[in-house]
Amino acid sequence: MATKRATARGGARTAAKPSPAPRRWLWPRLGHIAKWLAVAAIWGGVALGLVVAYFAWDLPTTGDLATDQAKTRRPGIVLLDRSGGRLATFGDLYGERLTAAELPPHLAQAIVAIEDRRFFKHPGLDWRGILRAAIANLRAGRVAQGGSTLTQQLAKNLFLTAERSYERKIKELLLAFWLEARFSKDELLTIYLNRVYFGAGNWGVEAAARAYFDTTARRLDLYQSALLAGLLRAPSRWNPATNPAASHSRTLVVLQAMVEAGFIGADDAAAAARRHAGRPAATGAVAGIGRHFADWALERAAAYAGQGDLTVETTLDPRLQRAAEGIVARTKLDGAEVALVAMTPDGAVRAMVGGSDWRASRFNRATQALRQPGSAFKPIVWLAALEAGLGPDSPVLDAPITIDGWSPGNFDGRYRGTVDLRTALAHSLNSASVRLALKVGPARIVGTARRLGIASALEPTAGLALGVSEVTLVELVGAYAAIANGGTGIVPRAIAEVRGRSGDVLWRAGSRSAGPGRVLDAGTAAAMTSMLREVVLSGTGRVAAAIPGAAGKTGTSQDYRDAWFIGFVPGLVAGVWIGRDDNAPLDGVSGGGLPARLWRDFMNAAN
Repeated sequence: MATKRATARGGARTAAKPSPAPRRWLWPRLGHIAKWLAVAAIWGGVALGLVVAYFAWDLPTTGDLATDQAKTRRPGIVLLDRSGGRLATFGDLYGERLTAAELPPHLAQAIVAIEDRRFFKHPGLDWRGILRAAIANLRAGRVAQGGSTLTQQLAKNLFLTAERSYERKIKELLLAFWLEARFSKDELLTIYLNRVYFGAGNWGVEAAARAYFDTTARRLDLYQSALLAGLLRAPSRWNPATNPAASHSRTLVVLQAMVEAGFIGADDAAAAARRHAGRPAATGAVAGIGRHFADWALERAAAYAGQGDLTVETTLDPRLQRAAEGIVARTKLDGAEVALVAMTPDGAVRAMVGGSDWRASRFNRATQALRQPGSAFKPIVWLAALEAGLGPDSPVLDAPITIDGWSPGNFDGRYRGTVDLRTALAHSLNSASVRLALKVGPARIVGTARRLGIASALEPTAGLALGVSEVTLVELVGAYAAIANGGTGIVPRAIAEVRGRSGDVLWRAGSRSAGPGRVLDAGTAAAMTSMLREVVLSGTGRVAAAIPGAAGKTGTSQDYRDAWFIGFVPGLVAGVWIGRDDNAPLDGVSGGGLPARLWRDFMNAAN
C-alpha cells in the first residue's frame, strides 16, 4: 500500500514535469519574428536608400573644390592708399590659395580647437559633439553651441544656404560624408581655410590676414591666429576693428580652447595675450581709416566693376588722413559735425573726413552735404571782378545798402567807407561785397563759378556775394585749387590707377587731372592769391597766419549755421566745414575761429 502511494506520488511528480510541447511551439514563432524583422530591415534599408536618393538627387555639383573658387561670388574691389597699404575692401575677396602646410601650425590648431576638436577622428559626423552641444544647450536654455563638424560647415558653405530645415541638414550630412571620402583631412583643412568666411567680405585666411592685419597668413602669430579662429561663429560681433574688447575676450576663449586641446601650453597662451595687450587688434583695411573717402572712391571705381576683381590705387595719403582724423577726434564739437578735404593743386585728394564717426553715419558731409559757404564764396565774386577789369587796388564803397527790403550788414556792425578790393576781402565787408556783385553782375559770377568746377545750383542774385547758395565742401576746395595752381581747372579725384585681376592697367590718371584746362588767366590767379594771403596776414583769417605762405578765406553763414575756412599753401589745398546736421546755430562759432584753427593744425601736421 505504501508502495502504491509512493508510486502514485511519484507518478504525480512525474506528471508535473514541464512538457516539451511549448518549446516546440516557440521555435517556429521565433523564426517567424526573425523573418519579419529581416523583411522590415530590408524595407527600412530600401526606405532609407530612397530618402537618401531623394535628397541626393538635386545635390549641387561638387567639381574640383581644391582648386577653384565659387563662380557666383561678387567681384572683389581692393582700395589701396597711395603708399600701397590696404585702405578698404568691397565685395567678396579671396586671397592667394595656401595649403595647410604653408600656414603656421597654430592657425589650423586654433580653428580645430574652437570649432571641431575631434576633426581628425570622426568621419564627417561627430556624435560626441552633437551630444555635448545638446547638453550645453539644455543647461543654457538656448542654442549656445553647435554640433556641426568642420566638414559639415564646409559642405554648407560651399554648396548650401543658411536655411534652417531638415532637408538642408540631410544634404549637408550627405555632402560631408562625400567630402570625407573624397579628400584627406589635410586637404579638407586646406579647402576650409581658403573658403571659410571671416567677415567684411573676406573669404579664406589669406584675404582675412590682409584685411585685418595687413600681412600674409603665412606670418600670423599665435594671437592673430586665435583671433581669426574666433571670428568664424560671428564675424561682425567679434570684428576687432569695430568691437576690440569683445574680439579680445573671444580670442582669449580660443587660446584657452587650444590649451585644453593640448595644442599649446598655458604659458604660451598667456604670453600671446600679453604681447597684444594695449595694441590695436586690427591694423589692416578693416581698421577704418578714411572710410568716408573709401566710399567716395568706390563710387568712382564703379565704372570698372563689370570687369571682375579690381585693385584700385587711390590718391589718399595715410599720414595726412590719420592727421586729419586725429585732429577732428580731439576737437570738442558739442554735437556739431565736421568735414575736411585736402587735395593737391591738381585735384588729387590726400585726406577726407566726412563726419565725426563713419560708423555712426556714413553720410559724407564733405561730398554730399549742401551748405551755405558764407564769405568763403567771396573769392569767386572777386575773381569775376578781376576778370571784368578791376584790380586789387580798385575802390569799392562799404556803406549801408538795401535791396528789396534786404539790408546786409558787416560782421562787426561798422562801415569803412571807400576801401580797395584787397581790404574789403581781408575784412570780409558784406556791404562792399554786395555792391561789387551788383557791379560785376550775378550772371558773370555764376559763370566764373561754373568754370572753377562748382556744379551745385547757384541763384544769380546779389545774395551770391554772401554765399547764400549752397555748395559742397569738395567742390569749393576744388575751386580754390584752380587759384592755387595758377588758373587750371581741376576735377577732384580719388583714383590714381585701376588694375584688373591679372594686374593689367584698366585706367591710369595722367600727369594732370582731367578737367576743363585753363579757367583763369595766370595774372588773375596770382592777384587773387595775393589778396587771399592778405586775409591771413591782417584780416579775418589771422588764426592761420602761423602757417608760412598760407592764403585763404573764412566763411560764416547766417545765424552761425555754418563755419568754413578754405586755404592753401604751396602744394596743398584744404578746407574745413563745421555745422549741425539739423542746421541749428553753432553758438557763435565763426569761420575765423574753430575752422581756421583746425585748418592750421592740419597744415602744421602736414608739413
